[in-house]
Formats: sequence, structure tokens, C-alpha cells
Amino acid sequence: IKVQISKDGVETYTYNLNSSGNYEVFPLSEGNGSYTIKVFENISGNQYSQAFSQTISVQLANELSPFLYPNQFCNFRADSAVVSTAASITAGISDPLSKVQAIYNYAVDNISYDYQKAATVQSGYLPVPDSTLASKTGICFDYAAVMTSMLRSQDIPTKLVIGYTGGAYHAWVSVYVTGQGWVDNIIYFDGVNWRYMDPTFASSGKGNAAITSYITNPANYQAKFTY
Repeated sequence: IKVQISKDGVETYTYNLNSSGNYEVFPLSEGNGSYTIKVFENISGNQYSQAFSQTISVQLANELSPFLYPNQFCNFRADSAVVSTAASITAGISDPLSKVQAIYNYAVDNISYDYQKAATVQSGYLPVPDSTLASKTGICFDYAAVMTSMLRSQDIPTKLVIGYTGGAYHAWVSVYVTGQGWVDNIIYFDGVNWRYMDPTFASSGKGNAAITSYITNPANYQAKFTY
């Protein structure tokens, strides 16, 4: 079963819906407006039949709400390892910017890029943040899901973004900073300014100057979907 959520003039978001009888959360990440929600059932192979369609009018009480809660792409609960780890990493830190920096540094220092997984990952793959923490390896989607889960658990609005870097499909995160608004892509604090930074490339690059130059240039990132 698949769910499609679309808003006029914006990309259509397609999700897999489980058949376990458990609730799933799909964010209305494009803000206020009219959304059309469709459900499709698989008939055979790659063929689907529309089973349901409804248009709803959305008025969010808080425009940041979709980026503060868990969903299918950054799935965590109060007892998740990512939540307790984030609490430990940020213990004694009250400044949101310092929390972002601490969680960013943890992801870069403790997760290694899994090239084998990247070469074999299947369409429809969903990250499991706690599993990534346990294995200490992952692909870009895993890095982004871990950081998004950690930051949201600390009440820091965070977008998990899927898009392209050059011709490669990639995932990264953006955070909302009070007084500054959204800071696109994951950011790095150099002591003076917050700069564009990508946790996957930063981790695998190990400080390489060419990689640092690439990931600090926003023109190299083209966002497509936001979760």
C-alpha cells in the first residue's frame, strides 16, 4: 500500500504504508494550504489502483510542528537510544546552537560511511536511527535520520532533506535557529560564522580541504523533498 500527499504547486510525496495495523506519521511539510491525500493498493508488479482520495485544508497551529516530531523517516520514541544519547551529548548545554554543534560533532566522529550498504541499498529503504547508532555505520540517509532524530528530541526544529549534490542522490539536514530562521543544509560553526556543512561528506572527508570547500558551497545542493 502506498500513500501520496501533494500540495498545489509542490512535489508529490510518496510513502509506503505498513499493513501491521500500527499508526504511522507522515508530515505536512509544505506548511498551510490544501493537501490531497491518496492511497494506492498494489495490483501486481509495479501496478497500483487508487483506493482512496481526500482533500483537506491545513492550518498549522505552529509552522514548525512538522519538524519537531518523529515520522517514518526519522523514527524515534522517548525510550530510543538516539534520544538518550542526544540528552547525554547535550547535558549541561542550554544554547540551541551549541546543542547543534555537539550533535553534529558526535555524528561526524562516531558514524563511518558504509560503502557496501550504499552499493546495495534497495528502493524504499527506511533508516532506523537506533540501529545506525549501534553499528556506527550508515549511508547519507542514516546520518541525516540520526541527526534529525537527536535534534528534534532536543526541541530543535529540523528538516530531513532529500535531494541532489551534483548528480548524486543525497540526504542532509537543515535546522531552525530562533532569531535567524532556517539555516539550510547542516551547518558548521567555525568560531565566527555558521557555515554549510554535510555530516556524511565531513565524516568521510576527514578534514580534506577539497571536500570542505565543496560542502560549504550551497550551490552544490538542490533540495527535492523535505521530511
